[in-house]
Amino acid sequence: MTVSEVLHQAGVDAREARLLLAAASGCSEASVVAFPERQLSCEAHSRFIDFVKRRLKGEPVAYILGRKEFYGLELVVNSAVMVPRPETELLVDLALQRDFSSLVDLGTGSGAIALALKRQRPAARVVAVEASAAALEVAKRNAVRLGIDVEFRQGRWLQPLAGERFDVIVANPPYVAEGDPHLPGLVFEPRLALTSGADGLDAIREIARESPGYLARGGWLLVEHGMGQEAAVRALLQQAGLEEVDSCPDLARIPRVAAGKVK
Repeated sequence: MTVSEVLHQAGVDAREARLLLAAASGCSEASVVAFPERQLSCEAHSRFIDFVKRRLKGEPVAYILGRKEFYGLELVVNSAVMVPRPETELLVDLALQRDFSSLVDLGTGSGAIALALKRQRPAARVVAVEASAAALEVAKRNAVRLGIDVEFRQGRWLQPLAGERFDVIVANPPYVAEGDPHLPGLVFEPRLALTSGADGLDAIREIARESPGYLARGGWLLVEHGMGQEAAVRALLQQAGLEEVDSCPDLARIPRVAAGKVK
């Protein structure tokens, strides 16, 4: 069959089909687009059909391909980590608006945020914390592949950082409420990286409460949160004694990150 025929019969999103076919045939997406008349080998066609079956079951394209682009970095991803989302790039942008020589990324997952920040600020000390050993291995693998020197610590949120202080703390913690109707569509991603209590705010409560003790004078906490949680998260940062607390919207004008500063 030709590339055009295979894509027409795929039954998945056209862009996703091109990405999957490129991976199955070992060529670029541009080549898939440029040469629709090209005949596919039986092996490539078989791999593509397998990829499509997995996608139709709801598995993210990033897991099927084993990679995901984030802030200009190509990251290895698998089911041990959440797939990095484009909206999380806002957290990187906001951190880069601050002056810092030291920064910690809590719940680093694939290492996306920490690695992007270290790439942009190579002179800064960047520490990445992750509770999951499997996720931490993915993050370390990405650091080695990309040649980016990040310090990794295993543990729950700020616990592995006793006695240390940082100019900036960033976190993209789980913030989906248990029982959220969107969860059935996220079954392929690690549940512990998604949900956090009845209202989705348990992790953010802990991070907000503990962060002031780990921030240097004038240091910032930046936390990603879910849609509609901005008021509750701002209140948590204020209760922790942080100042200049504000919500920061993404490109769709949806408040996505809360920020607060210690004296």
